[in-house]
Amino acid sequence: MVSKTEETQLSNLESQVDNGGGGAWEYLCLVRKLKVRRSEKVLKHGLSILNDPKKRSSLGPDEWTLYDQVAVAAMDCQCLDVAKDCIKVLHKKFPESKRVGRLEALLFEAKGSWEEAEKAYSSLLEDNPLDQVIHKRRVAMAKAQGNMSGAIEWLNKYLEIFMADHDAWRELAEIYSSLQMYKQAAFCYEELILSQPMVPQYHLAYADVLYTLGGLENVQTAKKYYASTIELTGGKNTRALFGICLCSAAIGQLTKGRNKDDKESPELQSLAATALERDYKQRAPDKLSLLTTALKSLKVSL
Repeated sequence: MVSKTEETQLSNLESQVDNGGGGAWEYLCLVRKLKVRRSEKVLKHGLSILNDPKKRSSLGPDEWTLYDQVAVAAMDCQCLDVAKDCIKVLHKKFPESKRVGRLEALLFEAKGSWEEAEKAYSSLLEDNPLDQVIHKRRVAMAKAQGNMSGAIEWLNKYLEIFMADHDAWRELAEIYSSLQMYKQAAFCYEELILSQPMVPQYHLAYADVLYTLGGLENVQTAKKYYASTIELTGGKNTRALFGICLCSAAIGQLTKGRNKDDKESPELQSLAATALERDYKQRAPDKLSLLTTALKSLKVSL
């Protein structure tokens, strides 16, 4: 995560370089340090250094780092000839480098040569089966081709090895949700909540999935996770507040005609509606009438 101070520093340095004030190398180093994507700028200013023999030689060993950085930026910008030239220079200098091998596979990807890229990645994985970057590139390739079942397969294989990768679990959950495979998505969010119980976004996403699945038990559990989201965010999550109201209305419909013991108290729903009204009055007073109409349709009184 880039801090405001770092963002300001990067913006100032970028403006300085763009206006001919120098500092191109410092700018490129900062982009690399902050892990931000400024592909067009990196390509432009990186080439200005690499194409100047004096500037290039002054970098010392960092010259090869810059070739790597420019190669990736060139692929982002679809300047594939530039990327190819940079990788060629790196391959000549480091003929056995696995990182250069990954760059070559990335170039195949950029060209849309999926079979060649897969062969390159498979070869690299034979040498190092635990290379996380390559495993993730396989997932990215499947998604780029619209092969979501393939992406699911690669992600599941990846998670068999790297079970603690929260980003991979979240990506898998999102793919399952996009394919309406909600039970599988729910399992992924359960894993995320078990490993990171204090992250409200996981509670919220899990509640959304359960509510979508429907059924009394799922909706009741969804309501609990909407409530935990509200607790974790200090009562400031509007989506979770709406979720409480929706779940309460759904539970009311699903338990209609049952004994009073089966029904839930309307207290939580009332508190959520009051919090929503207060929130709308502060932040969007012109939308308050819409809120009132929506809640009335759910038979919630403010």
